[in-house]
Amino acid sequence: MTTRAAIPSPKDLIHTTIWQEVPEADNPFATRAAYCRGYDVYGAMAGQARWVEMLWLLLRSELPAGAELDVLEALAVALANPGPRDGSVHAAMCGGVGGSTAASSLMAALAVGAGRSGGAREVHDAMVMWRSCGADLDAWRAHHAARASDPVDVWPEQAHLPGFDPHGVSTPLPISQLLATLVRMGAGPQTAWLHAGQEQARAAAGLPLAMCGVAACVFGDLGFSPDEGEMLYLLLRLPGAAAHALEQKAVGFKQFPFYKLELDPAATPPVPAPAAEKEAA
Repeated sequence: MTTRAAIPSPKDLIHTTIWQEVPEADNPFATRAAYCRGYDVYGAMAGQARWVEMLWLLLRSELPAGAELDVLEALAVALANPGPRDGSVHAAMCGGVGGSTAASSLMAALAVGAGRSGGAREVHDAMVMWRSCGADLDAWRAHHAARASDPVDVWPEQAHLPGFDPHGVSTPLPISQLLATLVRMGAGPQTAWLHAGQEQARAAAGLPLAMCGVAACVFGDLGFSPDEGEMLYLLLRLPGAAAHALEQKAVGFKQFPFYKLELDPAATPPVPAPAAEKEAA
């Protein structure tokens, strides 16, 4: 006598076009085969595909035919470690040196690196600006003026034109080097325009181009949405945060590579004297 397999309720089904799993015959909770956009992940992709191909397939239904994968991989290398002076990496280092868990250090990096000043939300804002204005510098300024104080927003207002460094003076060499490399590799028209017009963009913004601005431009050329660009920027900067957190955890707080915090006396209330000192006085 055979028994019919139970038909799952529609409420129990997971609906996704990204991933398909085939269960083991003796355990419906164990995966026998997994397919990403139809590609056999463990039977064909592992050992053959590049990590950047897997990343692309998680966001897109098909692999590109041109240079897009190479461009995304080059950008990923450039973004992998923002460096210990970056706020997100510094936050992860604080977690590591303080003995926090690995997850806590990475969550600190994500939280600090998510905002509108050099963070992932600024990448989102810059991509929205590119979509709306293209390569029109005057339109960029008008777009920023219109969006700077949007009252219906959970984020702080845009304090500067997105994609540019509010504390910078001239365009840093790594920005120019990365743009030149990406254009040579076949990055899209926005990236080529930005590479050729760096100084015009700096003059129009009154600020030098920042790495988040390059990332926004390239993500747009690759066809990613602002939401996807924001998520990718968060993801691709985590390796450096992880590495620096591990390093600081190993060397300890006595070698933490930053000076003590110096507070402005005018803005810092005096510390109350202990009770014993008050009584003696």
